[in-house]
Amino acid sequence: MNPVVLIGLLVTVATGAPVLVQLLRNHPRGLIIAFFAEMWERFSYYGMRAILVFYLTQHLLFDDKTASAQYGSYTSLVFLIPLAGGLIADRWLGTRKAVVFGALLLTAGHMAMAIEGRPSEQTLHFAGRSYEIQAEGRMDDRKVHVVVDGKAHAFAAAQDGGLQIKNLPAGASLPAVLPAGEFSMTTKTDLLGRNAFYLAISLIIMGVGFLKPNMSVLVGQLYEQGDPRRDAGFTLYYYGINLGAFWAAILCAMLGQSVGWWAGFGLAGIGMAAGLLVFILGRKHLLGRGEPPAPQRLREKVVGPLNREQLIYGLGVLAVIPVWFLVQHNTLVGWGLGVATVVAVAYIFWFMFAQCGKVERERMALAMVLIFGAVVFFTLFEQAGTSLNLFAARNVDLMGLPAAQTQSFNPFFILVFAPMFAALWAWLGRRGRDPNPTLKFGLSLLQIGLGFLVVVWGAPLADAQYRLPVILLGLLYMFHTTAELFLSPVGLSQITKLSVASLVSFMMAVWFLASSIAQYVGGIIAGLAGTETVGGEVLDPAAALAASLRVFNLLGWWGVGIGVAFVALSFLIKGWAHGADETVVQPEPLGGGDRPAVGRAAIRAERKGS
Repeated sequence: MNPVVLIGLLVTVATGAPVLVQLLRNHPRGLIIAFFAEMWERFSYYGMRAILVFYLTQHLLFDDKTASAQYGSYTSLVFLIPLAGGLIADRWLGTRKAVVFGALLLTAGHMAMAIEGRPSEQTLHFAGRSYEIQAEGRMDDRKVHVVVDGKAHAFAAAQDGGLQIKNLPAGASLPAVLPAGEFSMTTKTDLLGRNAFYLAISLIIMGVGFLKPNMSVLVGQLYEQGDPRRDAGFTLYYYGINLGAFWAAILCAMLGQSVGWWAGFGLAGIGMAAGLLVFILGRKHLLGRGEPPAPQRLREKVVGPLNREQLIYGLGVLAVIPVWFLVQHNTLVGWGLGVATVVAVAYIFWFMFAQCGKVERERMALAMVLIFGAVVFFTLFEQAGTSLNLFAARNVDLMGLPAAQTQSFNPFFILVFAPMFAALWAWLGRRGRDPNPTLKFGLSLLQIGLGFLVVVWGAPLADAQYRLPVILLGLLYMFHTTAELFLSPVGLSQITKLSVASLVSFMMAVWFLASSIAQYVGGIIAGLAGTETVGGEVLDPAAALAASLRVFNLLGWWGVGIGVAFVALSFLIKGWAHGADETVVQPEPLGGGDRPAVGRAAIRAERKGS
């Protein structure tokens, strides 16, 4: 058995059972439904993420810069469309219906990803003659050769950007060294397969837009204001996300490499279908949460025989067309993202000063500070799917581990640490010592910066093939994971606490807009860490290592610097929460089920009396 699979089984058994027992005993039953549905949704997303950059660079033969930008466009839209999905749920659909519709689109999109089409073909041109580039295998098994006079030959980078052809016999029609500027490469792509790919990811983008913000809001709706279980519940919910991500990175990567791209992407689609089934069958455990705000409005006829609900679904499907166009044009995505950001921020500030009192305004302002911190965090964190994935394949001695499976490192650490963090926040909360959210965000940014610097500081350990020990990559992901646990589940919980009730789904969408900005900027940054490839294979590993370390060093110090600024700021604005991030103490239940809240003041008075 693959050792990674064996470790995964042991971790799942060792940590999964206690977590599920805790969910059953101490949290609303609806959290279990959200837990499993989101687990399978994340299985689908992270399964694709584990192999997508390799698909772009090896199957479609994009260069590193183009592949990173394309990846950034896709993931940016994945987190941008929730702005619309959150608003539609707030005004008409409700969170439950929005989640189901999004899951249907996601399932269709991931199934469409299984349509590969023919792989792109590359040709070398020199002195008026053309030479076929042959490529076999996927990801780590990739082998690329150039066919000269009917025989395949390996090649490598030569000085000054040229090419060196290995083992050429005397009198070959191609010289052993091709100087830079004297040869060219052309790529032929199967347009049907390429357009099928763009259609698939467009369906996925629209599906995430309806599902992701509303699933998190639904979790928040399961808890009353001040319920001390809320932060722990979000952390356990986060555990479900990463259980899906862990197995996705292992299984989808394994099938994608050994069977075919279609198998890796197709398995992700099966996971999404499973998540949808769990959510539908578990509806009763949501206890009426997430229903439409005005069901009668959904039934009103608005266009001929179509009622409002049917029209929303129809427009949601038609919106796939402009998304299909946008995702292919990175510049347009950037402009759209900029416009959406300006409009969203302007609307929030108008709402803060025109519709809110002092307490609500300062809570919303604190939420905006946290959202800015999230932009910085996710710009660094989301290098995992691009520059870190390629770095693992090219410049890390993985000791037999497939590079795409290194995407399991982060969710592996989540599985180990999430229950500990859930217990820690609950323990600190009961004692009134839980760090304020801005301080947690600052500590998170410090840790994610440190993760990059660990790899940079370990550069002297590189071997003769310019590969670093895998332990350094493991340490990077460990620091990134602890940073994530300080920020991401805490941020999700804080947005639901700090936001005005009538704007909570929109604010959750803006939280994901922060990830959208980060994904777009992160794609540009990842392109800076790229290097030249032929047929999807790096020719100069030394140049690849130098480029990666240069970018990682910049990211590391920026993370540390902004983290220090957040820690200092936390002492100045900690009062802006006005008690929203405080918990209340609750008595143990007598007969199970949800428990009533008891105010903190009452508990303090009781302690004084005793």
